[in-house]
Amino acid sequence: QVQLVESGGGLVQAGGSLRLSCAASGSIFSINAMDWYRQAPGKYRELVAFITRDGSTNYADSVKGRFTISRDNAKNAVYLQMNSLKPEDTAVYICHAGITTRNFYTSDYWGQGTQVTVSS
Repeated sequence: QVQLVESGGGLVQAGGSLRLSCAASGSIFSINAMDWYRQAPGKYRELVAFITRDGSTNYADSVKGRFTISRDNAKNAVYLQMNSLKPEDTAVYICHAGITTRNFYTSDYWGQGTQVTVSS
């Protein structure tokens, strides 16, 4: 019923930039917080950044000042602008959102992930 689809990952050199996008589709009534997580091989999934419906944001210390999260409520989309990328940013980036469907069922939804690889 509800899908999150990410795009924008890829291979970039250290110091470069990438912009990730995530669009939600389906039987959506409203979307609450939207987040980006990442998971590197052999590591736990970590929260990178989140944004509330009214635009309040928070970031992991490791990305503060380099990454910017934003959203477009009209498009049911969230974005992650990543600048000054470092090799340690290499991971699968996964979109997450709390969504209320049109039958008023609220649940967590996850995208399939998009690979970001930063070469040194």
